[in-house]
Amino acid sequence: MNYSSRKLLQVHIVPWRVALVAGLLGVWFLALAARAVYLQGLNTDFLQGKGDAVAARKVAIPAHRGMVQDRYGQALAISTPVETLWARPSLAQNLNYQQIVRLANVLDMPVNALAKKLKTPHKGEVAINRKLTPEQAVRVTALGLPGLKLHREFRRFYPQGEVAAHVVGFTDIDDVGQEGVELAYQDWLAGKAGSRHVLRDRRGHVIQDLSPARGARMGGNLGLALDLKLQYLAHRELSAAVEKHKAKGGGVVVLDAKTGEILALSNLPVVNPNNRKNYKPDLMRNRAVIDTFEPGSTIKPFTIAAVLERGLVRPETRLYLPKDYVVGGKHITDVHYHPELTVTEVLQKSSNIGSVKMAMQLTPTQFWDVLSRAGFGQKPGSGFPGEARGRLRNPETWKPVEQATHAYGHGLSVSLMQMARGYMAFANDGVVMPLTFLKREPQELNGERVLSPQVARMVRTMMETVTHEGGTAIAANVPGYRVAGKTGTAHKLMEGRYAHDRYVSSFVGMAPASDPRLIIAVMIDEPRGDVHYGGAVAGPVFAQVMAASLRQLGVSPDAPELPATRMTQPQSLAKPGAA
Repeated sequence: MNYSSRKLLQVHIVPWRVALVAGLLGVWFLALAARAVYLQGLNTDFLQGKGDAVAARKVAIPAHRGMVQDRYGQALAISTPVETLWARPSLAQNLNYQQIVRLANVLDMPVNALAKKLKTPHKGEVAINRKLTPEQAVRVTALGLPGLKLHREFRRFYPQGEVAAHVVGFTDIDDVGQEGVELAYQDWLAGKAGSRHVLRDRRGHVIQDLSPARGARMGGNLGLALDLKLQYLAHRELSAAVEKHKAKGGGVVVLDAKTGEILALSNLPVVNPNNRKNYKPDLMRNRAVIDTFEPGSTIKPFTIAAVLERGLVRPETRLYLPKDYVVGGKHITDVHYHPELTVTEVLQKSSNIGSVKMAMQLTPTQFWDVLSRAGFGQKPGSGFPGEARGRLRNPETWKPVEQATHAYGHGLSVSLMQMARGYMAFANDGVVMPLTFLKREPQELNGERVLSPQVARMVRTMMETVTHEGGTAIAANVPGYRVAGKTGTAHKLMEGRYAHDRYVSSFVGMAPASDPRLIIAVMIDEPRGDVHYGGAVAGPVFAQVMAASLRQLGVSPDAPELPATRMTQPQSLAKPGAA
């Protein structure tokens, strides 16, 4: 075939186009050559960096987290070394089914879940199982499977389990504090991780250290004010009371009246921080610090202190009380009618009407001032994460009925720790010490004056009658010691209304009353059954914890050991604020 004779088969090449294409290709090749010379001859850092990004790594050296201890050095939280299994999928994906099954058995993992992790396309490394036990780590190493690597980490362990859980808190899988003092003192406990700059081969093995390792800085140990023996006492007695009264929950705070140290704090319900398979965040709430409730009659000592400070009454002043006292359209009554009571007997019998009659002699600002100075409506200042401020409204907004209900503990809210802190004013002759979860060394401490010494001592003496015959807390008596305290029984506020069959039962007291060493606040949430008064429900918990704590601390008795006569508790439903 003659191609040149056929017009359709003839090739017509325009010379300038050939030159243009050839020129463009030549410029392109020259640019590539120049780039290659620049990268490989003049600027080698770029390719060296890319190579280092593949082979060189900075390996973290984990820091050992500091211990959390009680005031005597007993361990509450410790870190133990464990191994984490990592896999490089590019190498591990060649494992056969039998090898994967053997590995899954060692790790106690579903075979399908393990296979999915090993087959996942990933350029780097994938965590297969965190915090292996030493036995598991040995068995994994014995399998000799390619693409797997063990990395040293630390696991947090809580020797006391649920007993101190709400104070200590816990850490997450990366050893970062999530609750309690583990969160509050995260920076102190965590320390600072170190690092190694190493060169690895294609299988991930370290073949060279590229620079000296920077060592990890160990976290600091933390000494709490907590006394583990008292903590066990509080937890045991609270658990028994919650079970006995079929309650929803409860709390106990044990406070050193002289130093402001929190010696014990227990809440229910609770969860063991060592076993979080069925973990629910609500169970780890430190309710004594974070949650609030209406205090009921435990506020009455402050009501009486307010009128005593103004010189309006004396402990022996007699009050004439009606059966029905009306303020702002609200009818206020007592569980048991007393036509005439002294101021001391108003506190002993927990008379709502008597408390209201005294409170109404004050201006709202005068009454609010005493409550505010005692710490209500303010954070207690313990440093614990999430501590509640409570609710104490501006007195300028108070209506007469609100001033009346405040007199017996309704219309305001407090935390259990706030109540314990407030009672320090009566224990320390008017001075409140700053609260702390940390152990304080013996030193001169400066507290805040809340009440005059005379008023604080008068109210403390009046509160002793609450545990005497005729008082509302005979069950709070501690043989051998004088006890001063106050009961509280308040209807719970639910959906804006007071529930007629839901109560918060409480008792706050101190001993020995001649020179108080300990303050214990007890709250039982929603006790079920016929008994729901604070004296009968919370009083015995106080008595048991206080008696054992005073003996444990070696506090000398200040009263003869006489058998206490228990008062028969009335079976009728309490009025709001009745104790």
